[in-house]
Amino acid sequence: MPGHSQERIRWVARHIIPAEPQVRASLRAAGAQLDEVDDLVQDAYCRFAAMDSIDQIERPAAYFMQMVKNLRRDRLRRDKVIQFEEFTEISAPFVNTLGANVEAEIGARQELQMVDAVLGGLPDRCRTIFTLKRIEGLSQKQIAQHLGVSETIVENDVRKAVRALQAALRSDHDEKEDGPSIAADRQRAS
Repeated sequence: MPGHSQERIRWVARHIIPAEPQVRASLRAAGAQLDEVDDLVQDAYCRFAAMDSIDQIERPAAYFMQMVKNLRRDRLRRDKVIQFEEFTEISAPFVNTLGANVEAEIGARQELQMVDAVLGGLPDRCRTIFTLKRIEGLSQKQIAQHLGVSETIVENDVRKAVRALQAALRSDHDEKEDGPSIAADRQRAS
């Protein structure tokens, strides 16, 4: 029996302990309190120690993660006080992350469309200079040589484009804060 326990200790040290930070992080992300995380991890270690055999475990880290999730679910059932967030601990982090990413992407696309519309409304030379400077990364001198204009014109056209974009962003930001009715009232007043 002592050989069995030493072998088990080596197995836990090699396969389970390295997975513990990820298991703890997963439990915390699912809303478990620190003391609950400690208890669940300890319960899992006790279960590993009490197992007759570990030979059937092909993926120890995944087994450990699933064991702890099952222990938490069983504990929530026993407590009879189940909050909806705790009951859906597996799906909640993924849904929130997905929703935030979708909102951010939609916002970025709308902002890009607005920038594209503003640039489209600029005079051709101004738009070209801005694109060469801010998107292509050319210097003022390179742009001036390329277009056959002075560096002052390049500088002024970049400034015009930046001011137009800033005004559009400010206007868009004000509309979002004030709501559509106040923004419509502003347009009618001007």
